[in-house]
Amino acid sequence: MRGRHAVVVGGSLSGLLAACVLADHADTVTIVERDRYPDGPEHRAGLPQDRHTHVLLESGRQALDRLLPGVMDELRGHGAPAIGMPDELLHWQAGRWYRRTPATLRFVSASRPLVDWVVRRRVLADPRIRLVDGTEVTGLVGDADRVRGVRLRARGAGRAGEEPGTLAADLVLDASGRSSRAPGWLTELGAEPAHEERIDTGLAYATRFYRAGANVGAPFRGVYIVPDATQPYGGLILPMEGDRWTVLLSGLRGCEPPTDDAGFRAFADHLPHPVFGEWIDKAEPLGPAHGYRSTANVRRRYDRPGRRPAGFLAAGEALCAFNPVYGQGMTVAALSALALREALDDTRRVPTTRRVQRALCATVRPPWNISAGGDRLLPTALGNATAVRAVDRPGTWYMSRVVRRATGDPVVGAAFRAMTGLVVPPSALFAPAVARAVLLRPEPQAPVEPPMRPEEGGER
Repeated sequence: MRGRHAVVVGGSLSGLLAACVLADHADTVTIVERDRYPDGPEHRAGLPQDRHTHVLLESGRQALDRLLPGVMDELRGHGAPAIGMPDELLHWQAGRWYRRTPATLRFVSASRPLVDWVVRRRVLADPRIRLVDGTEVTGLVGDADRVRGVRLRARGAGRAGEEPGTLAADLVLDASGRSSRAPGWLTELGAEPAHEERIDTGLAYATRFYRAGANVGAPFRGVYIVPDATQPYGGLILPMEGDRWTVLLSGLRGCEPPTDDAGFRAFADHLPHPVFGEWIDKAEPLGPAHGYRSTANVRRRYDRPGRRPAGFLAAGEALCAFNPVYGQGMTVAALSALALREALDDTRRVPTTRRVQRALCATVRPPWNISAGGDRLLPTALGNATAVRAVDRPGTWYMSRVVRRATGDPVVGAAFRAMTGLVVPPSALFAPAVARAVLLRPEPQAPVEPPMRPEEGGER
């Protein structure tokens, strides 16, 4: 692509990181963003989920620092906390609490506006990358064999009447999110849109920010309650920058949390232990609760055969969107950008559109298996990918034993956290030490009440 022009559709985290990578392989990269960015780490209308809890998993922290060296130090400098698991968290899953043994990994609990702002400043400081904001892409230019650019339309006050234009490009990367209109764009060119897989549990959540108040001295740095087939309610309490805390309540279809003050607090009483509601009672709300319901798992199978044009790629949630309750979104954005860089840097192979797209699809496969694999077992799951095949049933049985044993067995727990943190592949759960504990040992004891203190030098 040397000497050529790349266009990235969408300037969210996945688009920014993709542009950062593409700048090493094209003379110019243009990010086309519908919104106008705020000046600082503030909310923006085009990213409604930025008013909710966000985390960077262990692998996301590592990937982001590889893409933008020093960026994690910058986030920490702005107050983004790192939380150790399991010792700093009250974690309830599968009917029991996790033992608070020494941490085996950490995740970062920062607001989405802060992460986007820090990354955005770094990326847009690159003179090879330019921003066209307040503008939306309305279609692709080209034909079924090759994409040659995008059609544009101005947005915003005083600009809506401007004539639409086109922007020529040798590569167009769609990072416009789960509402991507690329399927229609490809159809207009005479190409084939990707087959969509969908699993929707109807999960909805509501988030509110707090000052901790009298909870500052609490002997834990977070509470995490995971819903399952027998218990449809979930909750998450985590610290964030600015001496604030984020409180998220969730429920499956038919058990959605309200956003009014009284309803939000009352909903916490549905959780399996009062420790969650007791924390809220001692905290000071900083604003209203905000709801969110676009939580379906959606994977667009660009890795499958079909007539699609060269010069078009899909990444981020335009490729694969996850149920946000698994906290994978920002991490997968960073991992996908790394996969894009590795595919383009590979001197052994020509980086054709199909080869690069397959690399991006391979990157989202493990988190999809985690998110979709868990959600398809829930009684409220709907969609065309909810069926559990006979070949998957042994793995589902094994995973159920892993989840039960992870709460009380530090060896199984460490492997399970590394897998869900996208540090290791799911095959790591079949390592000999883990398999012996899962298959041969009796189910270990786990706390039936929240363990209010971490274990001192506990067994690893």
